[in-house]
Amino acid sequence: MTNLPVGIEIRLKRLPHGEGLPLPSYATEHAAGMDVVAGESLILEPGARFAVATGFAIAIPVGYEVQVRPRSGLALKHGITCLNTPGTIDADYRGEVKVILANLGSEPFAIARGERIAQLVPAAVQRARFTEVAELDETARGQGGFGSTGR
Repeated sequence: MTNLPVGIEIRLKRLPHGEGLPLPSYATEHAAGMDVVAGESLILEPGARFAVATGFAIAIPVGYEVQVRPRSGLALKHGITCLNTPGTIDADYRGEVKVILANLGSEPFAIARGERIAQLVPAAVQRARFTEVAELDETARGQGGFGSTGR
C-alpha cells in the first residue's frame, strides 16, 4: 500500500473470540492510525460506557506504547468516542486490548462485531525524571492557565 518504512513490529495473538476478524490495519496510504474492530456486538445506550473487546492481545516493544484514539466519523455522526483519550497500552501489558467507548449522543448506538471502533497509533516513549527546585525560570506566559493564550 505504501512506500513508508515500517517502524516497529508488534506481535499480535488472536484470541478465540477474535477468529475471522481483520487485524488492525491502515485504511489509507498515509493514515497515522490503524483501524481496530469490535470483537463483540452490543448496544451502547446514551450516557453509557463500555470496554469493548477486540479479540486480540499484543506485545509492544520496550520503548514504545500504542495509543488508542477515537474514530472521527463515529464521534461526529453519533457522539461515540473513546474515554481516556488517548488511551495508552504499555509495553508490558499482555491482556486483551479493549477500547473504552462512550456514547455522548442522544440515541442508543449498535456496535456490530467486526465494525471499526477506534484507531491504534504506535508511539515512542520518552521517560523523564523530576528534579525539585526552589524556583522556576520566568516565561512570557508565566502562570497564565486555561484560556490565557491568544488574547
